[in-house]
Amino acid sequence: MFNKLKEKLGSFKKSLSKTIDEKAVAFESEEENAAEVEEIPEAPETVVGTSGEEIPEYAPEEQLCDVETETATETPSRPAVKEKEENKSFFKKASKVGFAKRAKALVFNREVYLNSKDLEEPLWELEMALLESDLALTVSEAIVESVKNQLTGTTKRIGNNTGGIVEEALKKAILEVVSANTFDFDEFVKDRKKPVHIVFVGINGTGKTTSIAKLTRYLQNSDYSVVLAAGDTFRAGAIDQLGIHANRLGVKMIKHQAGADPAAVVYDAVQYAKSHGIDFILSDTAGRMHTNVNLMVQMEKICRVSPPDLVIFVDEAIAGNDAVERAAQFNETVPIDGSILTKIDADSKGGAAISIAYITGKPILFFGVGQGYDDLKKFESDWFVDQLFNQGAA
Repeated sequence: MFNKLKEKLGSFKKSLSKTIDEKAVAFESEEENAAEVEEIPEAPETVVGTSGEEIPEYAPEEQLCDVETETATETPSRPAVKEKEENKSFFKKASKVGFAKRAKALVFNREVYLNSKDLEEPLWELEMALLESDLALTVSEAIVESVKNQLTGTTKRIGNNTGGIVEEALKKAILEVVSANTFDFDEFVKDRKKPVHIVFVGINGTGKTTSIAKLTRYLQNSDYSVVLAAGDTFRAGAIDQLGIHANRLGVKMIKHQAGADPAAVVYDAVQYAKSHGIDFILSDTAGRMHTNVNLMVQMEKICRVSPPDLVIFVDEAIAGNDAVERAAQFNETVPIDGSILTKIDADSKGGAAISIAYITGKPILFFGVGQGYDDLKKFESDWFVDQLFNQGAA
């Protein structure tokens, strides 16, 4: 899972760690050179009197009343000499201030400072890696900016695990993105008035019907009762496919003949649930693109006749940016409340899983992680981020 993205994140860690280590070595070298210079005491400058004798610069003022420098053509006044020396002393001290801070950090704290210039090249490489992993541009930029803000102006102790410091910054940045608009499905349905009506939308072939079956098992494991509504009357075989799952799971399915009004099917399922004390109605709908005007009107009618508590968008994680784009387009036409990403176990890039909640402003609710009914993983931000950095994760 996410092997390609893991590899690219690992490359970024190595690249930035190398940059930091090289900078630390350069500072150490500069420190050693400065130490050698400071060991040589500075000899006091001298001036030459009119009689030819040399007078130290710290001589009494009366000895400087009639002096001239070795190269001067005019005799400078005492204030001019003093101002010249003060300026030289000021610049000498100022040139040492920046280095003094760094040298102190190296000698006593063994740290090295990071600035924005140090991060430019590694962060550019990170952004390219994220884009190649199918992350949306705005999401990639958000992650890069977060990493930059965390590391710029910070220090790194020499001898510590540089890669660990970089990894923590990456984890925090990605966690901020995937945690956007978090939503606890279990808490929501627990407190919701029953029956709870959930409508599933998406295009054909992305695992929508299978996700309905998996969520049925998930709810059954929490002792909820479920009825299925075969609202996909448009696609040949869709009713039979859902019926097979219903039989295997031991739940009731409400259906009409192929080509019937899906809004009528869903309405009947809701009425059945109310009259039989069923906790949940899971309504299948025909796969459609947002550009299919007739099917979108049909979807709006379903939601108007039998208002859902949740509208869940289903797509494949391996679709990458296409899944993100479709989710955003569906959300504009028929507002969704969350997403289920299928085939997450086959996703080597992870772009859709990171981007979809950030782009739509709606949470990821579940991941499809296999073929079985129990292979539905409730989305948890910390678990997801751990998968990106755990090289041994499946």
